[in-house]
Amino acid sequence: MSQSRDKGAVAVPKSSSKSDIDGFLETAGKLPAASDSGRGRLIFALDATMSRQATWDIAQSVQGRMFTTAAAHGGLDVQLVYYRGLSECKASRFVAGGQRLAFLMSQINVGAGQTQIEKVLRHALDETRKTPVGAVVFVGDAMEEKLDILAGLAAELGLMGVKAFVFQEGRDRVAEQAFRKIAQLTGGAYATFDLSSPERLVALLSAAAAYAAGGRLALEFEARSAVAADHLLAQMR
Repeated sequence: MSQSRDKGAVAVPKSSSKSDIDGFLETAGKLPAASDSGRGRLIFALDATMSRQATWDIAQSVQGRMFTTAAAHGGLDVQLVYYRGLSECKASRFVAGGQRLAFLMSQINVGAGQTQIEKVLRHALDETRKTPVGAVVFVGDAMEEKLDILAGLAAELGLMGVKAFVFQEGRDRVAEQAFRKIAQLTGGAYATFDLSSPERLVALLSAAAAYAAGGRLALEFEARSAVAADHLLAQMR
């Protein structure tokens, strides 16, 4: 990903650990990029600040289910995006398998910092302008930014046909207001989960992957047997 300082870029901050960042980029660079196969494309974005360690571990262990579900609807290429620290926000290449994504996630440790959801949304816009992205999944528990800026970016994503599936751990009211707004403005969906029921997150990720791979019809198919998929579908426009 570009390391330019333009407003839309997800940049490498000078204050971040150089070896840590270089290690992630080297790992990501060694993985073969997903081919231009007409498969669905999904951006999988996670808050990797310190409070997220337990959820990060769960997401790492269950994300392969996204690919399993998506395979039934045409397949899926996924890009990992994460943020931590004061200004570190990184994106991998798009990869086409759960083992590749799990390997990337295993190279990353959570770190103290503030939310950077604006950067995630700007990055999603940049990626979609290059090659269409079907959906953005964001998993987080907090929001410390200006809601009007996030809402404007979400509206842009909605106009470009990118649905945001926003999954909140816990019940922080400020985060809930923002996450619901982002989902609503993109025509996507919002849901909550907690660490006592990791299968809930598995089901939500699988449902979002089905949509990214096969569109609304794929999500409707999943909703016949999956409560989480039906919950997301009921909110979407």
